[in-house]
Amino acid sequence: MVIKISKKNQIGVLTINRPDSLNAMNREVLLEFINKLKKLQSEKDIRVIIITGSGEKAFIAGADIKLMQKMNRGEAFEFANLGQELANLIEKSDKPVIAAVNGYALGGGCEIALSCHLRIASDNAVFAQPEVKIGLLPGWGGTQRLPRIIGRGLANEIILTGRNVLAKEALDIGLVNKVVPQEELINTCFDIANMVIKNSPNAIAESIKLVRFAAGTNLEKGLYKEAKLFSELFETEETAEGLTAFVEKRPPKF
Repeated sequence: MVIKISKKNQIGVLTINRPDSLNAMNREVLLEFINKLKKLQSEKDIRVIIITGSGEKAFIAGADIKLMQKMNRGEAFEFANLGQELANLIEKSDKPVIAAVNGYALGGGCEIALSCHLRIASDNAVFAQPEVKIGLLPGWGGTQRLPRIIGRGLANEIILTGRNVLAKEALDIGLVNKVVPQEELINTCFDIANMVIKNSPNAIAESIKLVRFAAGTNLEKGLYKEAKLFSELFETEETAEGLTAFVEKRPPKF
C-alpha cells in the first residue's frame, strides 16, 4: 500500500509513501488515493483531513512521466479524468482538507494542493506547473483552479513559463496560507485542524459549499444562496447549541 492513513484527535492524515520517486502519481496510486480519501470522508469521527508526502523532499512531484510517455490519446484522457476525480473529491469534501506541502509540488502535485481548502507549506516547498516544458498542459485542474486562487495574470505566467514558485513567493501571491520551517509543518497543520474542530461541522460544511459556489456564479446568486443556507442552519441542533453556549458564556458542545 502506497497511501498511509493515520488518525489522531478527529484528524485523519493521508501520506503518499513513494519517497524514492518523490511521491509521483500513477494510475494505481490515484485509485488507492481516491479509495482511502473516501474512507476517511465517510468516518464520522474524522473532522479534518491532512494530505502530505513522505520524506523531506516532496509533497507530490507530479505524475509518473515514464508512464505518460507510453500513453495514447484515450489512455491520456482517462488519466486526466482520474486525476480530476481525485482533485474534485478533495475540493467537494464536506470536511476541510489541508495540504501539508513538504517540498516539491509539481504538475499534478501542485494541482492536488490547489484542490485542498488550505495549503500550508514548508520553507523548502516548490510549486510549479511545468507541463508546457514537455509539450503538455496541466490536466488535473491547474488551468481552472490556479487562476481562481491567484488571478489570471499570474496563473498565465506560471503555466506558460513552467517556472518554479518558491515558498516565499507562494505566500506573497496567495498560493499558500502559511509558510513554516519543515520541522514545524505537521504540527502547524494539526494546530489549524484543532482550531477547526472546535467549530460546528454543519457550519463548516456549508461554508465550504458556499466558497466553492462563489467561484462559478455571480455575486447576486451567491448572496442569495448564502442567505438561504444561513437561515436553514437556524433549524439545526448545532446552531441552537452554538447560540445558547454563547449566551451562557460556555464552550459549545458540537
